[in-house]
Amino acid sequence: MPPLCRRPGRRVLLLLLAMLLPSSPPARAPAPPGPAAALLQALGFPDVPRGAPKSRPVPPVMWRLFRRRDHQEARAGPRRTPLGTTLRPCHVEELGVAGNIVRHVPDRGAAARPPEPASAAGQCPEWTVVFDLSAVEPAERPSQARLELRFAAAEATAGTAGGWELSVAPAGAGPGQVVLRQAVSALGMPVRAELLGAAWARNTSAPRSLRLTLALRPRAPAACASLAEASLLLVTLDPRLCHPLARPRREAEPAVGGGPGGACRARRLYVSFREVGWHRWVIAPRGFLANYCQGKCGLPAALSEPGGTPALNHAVLRALMHAAAPSAAAGLPCCVPARLSPISVLFFDNSDNVVLRHYEDMVVDECGCR
Repeated sequence: MPPLCRRPGRRVLLLLLAMLLPSSPPARAPAPPGPAAALLQALGFPDVPRGAPKSRPVPPVMWRLFRRRDHQEARAGPRRTPLGTTLRPCHVEELGVAGNIVRHVPDRGAAARPPEPASAAGQCPEWTVVFDLSAVEPAERPSQARLELRFAAAEATAGTAGGWELSVAPAGAGPGQVVLRQAVSALGMPVRAELLGAAWARNTSAPRSLRLTLALRPRAPAACASLAEASLLLVTLDPRLCHPLARPRREAEPAVGGGPGGACRARRLYVSFREVGWHRWVIAPRGFLANYCQGKCGLPAALSEPGGTPALNHAVLRALMHAAAPSAAAGLPCCVPARLSPISVLFFDNSDNVVLRHYEDMVVDECGCR
């Protein structure tokens, strides 16, 4: 009997989606079985969290990166990337580095820091900052680790003629073990420093935890600054999510559902994160158009329409053979994806870090007979 090309059910589609996403090993109790649990684990949740993540604002840089990378978000709002623009795969254009995972990691040491005492000029306090990087998988290769510091408004607007000097050292290190010194001209804008190659070696995995001692000293007699907030923007490249070929963005609109009749084409299928239990942790999008392929691949449907996806010669040959001898064992070609596009997901991980993860080949844009 010739092979049948059937529309997969929603459970099968979710299971296939889970298989496409990279999985992380369980950290605590194993997740319950099922496609939703596999998807949860693939996004960095080793098990089902007991409660929703702590509510905190999403940093503007993470929103900007998400809206630039997500092609379905670009359709809904003002266009940030021109139609037909090819985004380099596994590259974060706005930051100018390779990568497909971006994490915004807040300072965990802020709550444990005692109130800063009043200090005389030249005797400014030091701060210990702690960044939890335990969610970073060993396969990920860091490409940027940008420390960002914000200071209290009073010091930020006061300024000093000589500027400041920022020094970074491993927490608990002795004198002379400073790994980074950087001149700072003003505190009105966030102070940024690149830690990759300084806090840890390049081409190595990220540490499970990063504990640093910071000091900001004025070059000329002036009041000491007060640290208001510290964070780490970590960009990593996971080769398992990386595809070598870039695809231009397209505006193809899939057909809405329908029966199995008609020519082979993309049909609309919306995957809602609420239906799989992700709505408490996924920040954006609320879902995405995964779509699926359905339709006839006999003649003349096997021949592509003008401007459509070219049919393979082998598919046309099979359609011709089936038209001449319907009982032939070869059967008709199947309606399968011919062009796919990526999605980006912005979410909270188990450490309450804001994570942007990019997945290639998750949306069916065009279908063809194969």
